[in-house]
Amino acid sequence: MLRYLTAGESHGRALCVTVEGLPAGLEITAEELQGELARRRLGYGRGPRMRFEADEVTIVGGVRHGRTLGSPVAVLVGNSEWERSDKWHAEMSTAPGRTENPLTLVRPGHADLAGMQKYGFTDARDVLERASARETAARVVAGMLAKKLIGALGVVVGSHVIQLGSARASGAIRPGPDDLDAVDASEVRCVDPEAAEAMIAEIKAKSKVGDSLGGVVEVLVWGAPIGLGSHVHWDRRLDAALAGALMSIQAVKGVEIGDGFTVAGLPGSEAHDALFWDGHTYVRDTTHAGGIEGGISTGGLIVAHVAMKPLATLNRPTLATVDAITKEAGVSFKERTDVTAVPAMGVVAETMTALVLATEALRKFGGDSMAEFERNAHAFAAALADGPLG
Repeated sequence: MLRYLTAGESHGRALCVTVEGLPAGLEITAEELQGELARRRLGYGRGPRMRFEADEVTIVGGVRHGRTLGSPVAVLVGNSEWERSDKWHAEMSTAPGRTENPLTLVRPGHADLAGMQKYGFTDARDVLERASARETAARVVAGMLAKKLIGALGVVVGSHVIQLGSARASGAIRPGPDDLDAVDASEVRCVDPEAAEAMIAEIKAKSKVGDSLGGVVEVLVWGAPIGLGSHVHWDRRLDAALAGALMSIQAVKGVEIGDGFTVAGLPGSEAHDALFWDGHTYVRDTTHAGGIEGGISTGGLIVAHVAMKPLATLNRPTLATVDAITKEAGVSFKERTDVTAVPAMGVVAETMTALVLATEALRKFGGDSMAEFERNAHAFAAALADGPLG
């Protein structure tokens, strides 16, 4: 089984992630991890922090000579901002003491107040530093390891932006596995040129007034094996695992698998993916179910849509709020922020999708080494093809 755990705060010395359960022999380098982290900083509308966050990666365990050892993999993601700023050395010190500048004017829509109430904190920074989406940098590291693992089986995970603010792609253009570099080349990671221009225009307009924008990303998985997940228990269903993982991303408030919300309004005769036999394999020419039926992957294209709300931190704070200590009225404070992080959220959504698929692939095929893992997967595929259902 694949397990991972992250630690660290937004303005602390570093984030760290430990990934357990990877087979021995998976090839990985710090440069590959760094490259995936660079993708997380993509997107028009990101704030200045993205220009100087270096995301310096150090693999500290579980890898030798570029290959995993079968033991837990531990990675540090250094915070270059912490290195340069005496402010954060003091504010985020782990030594005994206290801050001279507690934050008590909480932000609506953020974890500030609920976290303070839950833990009894009197300083919102005790909450917001961990609640920050900066934590996803550690997840992306784990996700890159997962991508490499399932990539050995021919699985490719990608994403693209289909809505940003009120600007929405037509839906007629869906990238393929060979188009992912072109997606990242778009300033908003949108493959519809007209929609991309409209998205950029909305970002510029909101930037002028200090506001923020949300949007929707489509996550796509090509080449997923048949049989990941299961119908037998609620917590083994692949679509449930994907929905939970994607919903766990900071600021995400909606997830659908395939055309989930659309098919809810259709008659059954139009809501399902008809089956055909092409002489070699089963074919579905639509993706209403998103490549998952009965909680099990069908071998077809997996599709998920992930909706992100506008960021709660604004460049020109206007939201009415209350000081959690004095109870005086005010407006929410400003912590350096983006107009939108939807394009980057797509990269994080790929991460969470890859981690779920890698977990289920290891559950199904097992193996202590990459050779054994791949051999088991190929044997299953061969047996399926040669059997009465293949």
